[in-house]
Order: sequence, then structure tokens, then C-alpha cells
Amino acid sequence: MAVSTASNSDRWVDIAGRIDTWLASQAIEPRDTVVLVPFVQLLPHARRAFGTRGGLMPRIETTRTLAAALGPALLPSAGAPTLDGAADAVLARQMLTLQSWGAQWRRSDSRGFDRGAVRLVAATHEIIRAAADVAPASRDDWWARLRDSCAPPSGPGGRERALARIAIEWAALAGAAPTDRLFALYPSAWIAIRAGGTDRMIDAVFGSARSPCLVVDTDVASREWPDIDSGLTVPAYAECAGFEQEAEAAAAQVLEHLGRGERPVVLLAADRVVVRRIRALLERAGASILDETGWKLSTTRAAAGVMALLAATEREATTDQLFAWLKSGSGVPRDDAFAHVAALEAVCRKRAIWRIDALARSTLDHREAEAGRRAALAWLALLQGAASRPIVAWLEALGQILDGTGALSALQADEAGRQVIGVLGLAHGPGAGPTRFGVADEPVLLAGFTQWVDETLEQATFRPSNDADVAGGDGGDGADGADVVITPLARAMLRPFAAAVMPGADDRHLGAYAADDSLLSSATRTALGVVTPAERLQAEWLAFVHLLVLPHVTLLRRRSEGAEPLSTSPFVEQLSLSLAERGRKLRSWTDPSRQQEVAVQPVRRLGAVAATRLPARLSATSYEALRACPYRFFATRMLGVKEDAELDGDLEKRDYGSWLHQVLHTFHEARPRPWESAEADESKLRAAALDTLAGSGFDAAEFLPWSSAFDAFVPRYVSWLRAREARGASWMQGEARFSIKPPALGGVELEGVIDRIDAIGSDDGATVELIDYKTGSAQSLKERVADPFEDTQLAFYAALVAQDGQAVKATYLPLEGRPELREVEHHKVARSAVALIEGIAIDLSRIRSGADLMPLGEGAACRFCEARGLCRRDHWNE
Repeated sequence: MAVSTASNSDRWVDIAGRIDTWLASQAIEPRDTVVLVPFVQLLPHARRAFGTRGGLMPRIETTRTLAAALGPALLPSAGAPTLDGAADAVLARQMLTLQSWGAQWRRSDSRGFDRGAVRLVAATHEIIRAAADVAPASRDDWWARLRDSCAPPSGPGGRERALARIAIEWAALAGAAPTDRLFALYPSAWIAIRAGGTDRMIDAVFGSARSPCLVVDTDVASREWPDIDSGLTVPAYAECAGFEQEAEAAAAQVLEHLGRGERPVVLLAADRVVVRRIRALLERAGASILDETGWKLSTTRAAAGVMALLAATEREATTDQLFAWLKSGSGVPRDDAFAHVAALEAVCRKRAIWRIDALARSTLDHREAEAGRRAALAWLALLQGAASRPIVAWLEALGQILDGTGALSALQADEAGRQVIGVLGLAHGPGAGPTRFGVADEPVLLAGFTQWVDETLEQATFRPSNDADVAGGDGGDGADGADVVITPLARAMLRPFAAAVMPGADDRHLGAYAADDSLLSSATRTALGVVTPAERLQAEWLAFVHLLVLPHVTLLRRRSEGAEPLSTSPFVEQLSLSLAERGRKLRSWTDPSRQQEVAVQPVRRLGAVAATRLPARLSATSYEALRACPYRFFATRMLGVKEDAELDGDLEKRDYGSWLHQVLHTFHEARPRPWESAEADESKLRAAALDTLAGSGFDAAEFLPWSSAFDAFVPRYVSWLRAREARGASWMQGEARFSIKPPALGGVELEGVIDRIDAIGSDDGATVELIDYKTGSAQSLKERVADPFEDTQLAFYAALVAQDGQAVKATYLPLEGRPELREVEHHKVARSAVALIEGIAIDLSRIRSGADLMPLGEGAACRFCEARGLCRRDHWNE
């Protein structure tokens, strides 16, 4: 039959009339009949259509709602599949591990094993659903044919066939389906409304029924299209450049329909990612939305917080994961120690402690950070204390942490959090959930429990309550109370929408032939009535054809997804060809967005005036920032804007440099005089390196490349050191802190820490040499001191020390010098120090008087500047 061009509201009146006419011809009372509709959203429309005709109504249900009304839910027996993907995955892994070949598979290829368990669960569920569509009287024969169709597990593909056989036997344990009650029901007549293809369950019920049966088929026949020449509006079609343009175009079209009073509008969720973005745009515009698809519970903040806690318990968890939990909302504790999370994070970043196990071995010298460390590790220990537990025991420990940290009450106050508690089985106390899945008593590792939680949250769907609020009281449809209804294509059939907007009309999201990853062969699935990919594609095509009867349809797609190009959906191409045969074509979509002219406002280079924000102290690094770029000094020193050190395992050269500084200081502190031989010096230096590495929090394996560099450095440094001492130099002190307040600076204090100070030339130390260790190249240091007045650091250090009246030398020591270490001296550093103090005084005076701190916008200082985004360097229009 051809699809009617009448509105879907009129079609329901027509369907009710046809059913009344048939019932009258059969002399059957409507009140004793059962009318089955394809899905629950059609119930209010069917009931309304029959209600307006007067008289007694038939019973209008779906197969599921009717089965649920006929009896309570059936609990699975022990070990039987539950049709809950996460719980069944746990059972599947346990079941396979009991097999010798399965245990060996898990040891040799854990990822392949997990993938096999997932495929086993999918095949089992597929078989259970197919078995439910078979009449109970014929089911034993159906199971026998299914077993006979499965080839023996030998030869190539034997593992897959073995999994298929396990799936068959496991599915057979599921017992009777709830819908079996329909086969024992004897109404005066069975009536089914067909939309989107045949329903095997209904066919089986009707095939064994003793009552008259009627099927009202609303689908098109074969591969026909609606008669577009007889009143249907040709859909509009547009190709968008990218994701954001597609979302904006769809949102604009929906708002255009609403502005014309065309509501409700159905937004088809073919591409859930772009629909999420469209929903955000529509909510911003004030549209009321009913989302029948929801989104994965795992993407909510509440679920992410629980998963962050579990991620922090892993064997190789990082401190980054620890702080992700502590700051997620699921780690906000009642204990006062957790008020110091910021202090703990600051210490970890400063000391580059990036692994939780390294943090556990450390003792922090910051009191608040140490208190936070102890409290965090104590909570994590509740989940890390056992190698294997039943899931109920893991849930008890998880609930104890959530309750003790205050996160449980926060979850209970949050809509998504309440659903997280419910799906995990924490709603009625620890362990309430998995007992209904039959997995409560089987011990699993912490990784297995984490995987179960992740899969449970991934499979659950979250729907905000405001979506339910707009649904109204019409039996569950919700279209009467919402401006926009978001629903899958298969749930839009026969519903009275004023318009439809479908983003994702591309070859990936509409009309794509799904890859067949079933453990059952195609021939087996076809012979036994298991739904095949071809049948799913046919049902999708029928739903697409149903969509075309709506008054206004807009199809949108983007040309690419990332770097991968997208093509037009094959359904849209077939529609276009069908129109071309009639001399017509898809309408070009016109963007209804309103254009707004915005005056050009070029971004100029602007400085800052901060006369009152001068810091009380200046270091060599901070003054170097002022000289390199006044605006960077304003941002980093006056405003305190700084980048946090990364908490990761990628040890950088500056991490090695900081470690090496500490190694040399430790070595010289313990070396009052030269040791007897170079070998002894080298041994002591390596021992200092091991001690420093042990207290650094660095992982020895991660540090291995730098350890190799250090091994080559040791003999070079000892050779340089002993030759230097032979010339009369001696180590005085290291990591020495100095500060001065020159009168010319108006109260600003200069401070600095000098890596090393040596006495030169005489026993009384009449001359001191300031040495700054560098891990950079010697050539860059030579270029830096070539013009003494351009080098800030050594002149700054000399100014700090020269106040005591001592003669001063200053040198850089490149620690990576090859084949030997050689100092790079800053000649006439005392003169440079005097000039530096004068220059600092002039600069500070200008800042106090209100001089602009301008961004320079050039050179290496700008290219690697952490404040580049603040000065808008990349947006300047000169």
C-alpha cells in the first residue's frame, strides 16, 4: 500500500475507523479486543483516536506493557543471563575463566578475552530475544534446530564457534520470557498496527491465536516511495561545512518552525553527538524539550566522579587522577584535612610527584599538604586492601568512601547522582544491586569491579526530570507539552509532529549497513528468525519513509567528521533519484538565521598601568621577565598568573636539571675536603644521586634515560672539580639565600638563591666566585655574557653578595659540556652589578609614576610566553 498523505492525527482517526468497521463485520465487542501498537509513545494517540469515537474502547497496549500488566517481573535463576549487559559481562568472564582454554586465553590476551566475553553476551542476548519471538509450543524444536545449526568448534574460527555454543546453552538457561503470557491470553480479537516492518512476536502470537486477528499495515510495500506528487512537501536538504555549522543550521530551522507556530517539532537523533549540541543551542533559546533518548549516564558529572575515585585506586594511578577525584565533587570530604587539597596539589606540582605510589612513600614538609595526603590515601586504602572480593563487598567499600567523604549526600541531592546510586545498587544499602544479577558471591579483582561499574554506567541512560515535566499526563508521549521532541527515527512513526529536522543525514548515521559481528552465522540467524543487519536496514528505511509524510522535513548533513569525509545517506540518494524520475528534486535549504552586523573592533596592543602593584621582592628571574617583556612581568609577577607544572610521567629536561642541582648540593655538603682519589669522588657522587632519586618521587624506569646522561656526566664533573681545586679553589656553600634592600629601590627587596659559592686564590677567601649551574648549551651562555650589561642573572647575584665588600667573580657552569666542563665567566661583573641596580631603580621609578607596561610581541620571549593569551598577541591588528 502507498503511504497516505493525510496528517498523522487524521491517520489515527482513519485507523480507528477501519478497526471499528472490521469489528462490526465480525460482530465483536471492542471492549474484549486487544489492540497492539509498535511502541509505547503511540499509546496516547491510539487511545485518543478511539476515545473520540465514543463507546467502549478496546484494550490498547504494546507487547511489553501487556506482558507486564499480566504478571510480575521474572527474576533470573542463578547463573542465568539477565539481559543486563554489565552484569552478564561479569558472569561471562567468570564462566569462560572456568574453562582451561578460557583461563589460558585470559592470561595470554586479556583484551581479546574481554572482547570475546562482550561478543558472548551479545550473542546470548540475541538468542534470548529471538527465542521469545517463538511460540512456547514450538520452542523446543527451535532450540534443537539452533543447536544442530552450530558447527563443531574445530579448525579455523574454532574459538568463535565454541563461544557460539556457549551462548546457545547459556541463553537456554534464561527460562520463560515475560511475553509468553501473551500466548495464554484469549481476547475476542487480536489487532496489531504495523509500522516499521513486521514484529516477530506479534506474528507468533497471531499464528497461535484462537481468536480472529487483524493487522493494519501502515508501511509502504517493497521499495516504494510515498506519492510525493499528491500533496506531500518535498524535503529540504543542505550540506554543512562541519559539525558546528550543522548544529547551528538544525537549531535555526527548529526555531524557525517554532516561530511560525509549528509545534511540536521532532528532532531526529540519528547522530547523538550533534543532537547534544543542538539541544544546548535550543535550551539557550528557551525552547522546551522532551528528550526521549537521553544520554549515557557515564557522561554525567556524578558518574564521572565515581569513576575518578575508582581510577585513583589503580596500581599505576597518577596524582593527576587523584586530584581529578578530589575535585570532582565525589571527593569533597567532611574531614578538615581535605580542605588542604590545594596545598597538596601545589606541593605535588612543585616536587613533580606524579604517581600516587610515590606520594604514598613521600613525607611532605608542608603540614596541610601532609594532612591531605594521609586522609586521601586512607580513603583509597579501603578499596586497595584486598586482592579479590565479591562485588557486594566492593560496593560496600565504595559506599563507605562515598559516605565518609560526604559525596553520597551530594549524589543524593543531584538528579544524575540519584540514578548513579540506583543503578549501582546503593539505594538501599551496600550490596543491594548486584544480588539481583546473580553475581554477588563471585569474587572479582578491583579491576573487574571497576570494569563492572564502568559498563553499568555506560549502558544506563540518563533523562533529566525537566524532560519528564514537559511530557504532560497523556500516557507518556509528551509531544503535547514540549516544543521539541528528540527521538530516534524508529520512534517518530505515526506521531502528529508539525515538522521534522534530521541532522546526520549522511552515509554513516542514516542507512548505513551495520557491520555483522555476531557469533552466529548469517544463514543460522536467517533460518531461526534472528534479526539480521539487512532486516534492521529495511526497518530503518521504512521509518524514513514514514518521516516523509510530515508537513515539513529538513535533512542536514556535514561534509566530514574530523579528517574523514562523509557522503550523502543512501536513503537520501534514493529519494533524490525517485524525485528526478518525476522531474523534481529536493528543495535547497534556506538558512533562516538572522544576520546581524557587528562593527569591526580591531584588537590593539595595549599596556597595563599598575603603579600600586609593585612586588615587595624581586628575584633575578622576575627582573629578567620585566626586561624581556614589561607586560609579562605585569601578568606573572604583579597579577600572579602562572602555569601549573604538569603532573605526568614525562620527565623533562628541567626536571633533570632540578634533580642534578640537588645531587651536586648533597654531594658537596657531605664532602668537607677532596677525597683521596677521583674514583672515590665518583662513587660518592653516584651515591648522592641514588639518595636524591629515592626521595624525589621519580620512577626509576622513567628516569632511566636521564640516569644514562648522569653516568656520562660524573667523570667529567669530577675531573673538572679536582682540576679546579688543584688551582686553589674550594667549595664554601651551596643553595645560599641572599637578600638586600638598596636605598635607591624605594623599599623593594632583592633576593636570590645562588647554586654555589667558592673561595678563590687565598685561604681567607678574599675573592668569592659565584657559580650558576646550567643544563643548556655553552654557546648560548657565551652569547649571553658577550655583552656584560645584557646578562641579568650573574650581575644580580653579584649585587646580592658584593654588599659585603668582597671581591666577586661570577661564572656559569654548563653541565653538559663535552668533552670536558668549562666555565663561562661574566667579566667585570661588579661593574655590571652596579649598573644593574641603577637600571632597576629607573625601571621601578617609571612604573611608580604610571608608565605603561607594554607587551613587546617579538622574539623568543614572546614565542614561549605563558601570558601570550592574556595580552592577545595572536589577535593584534596593527
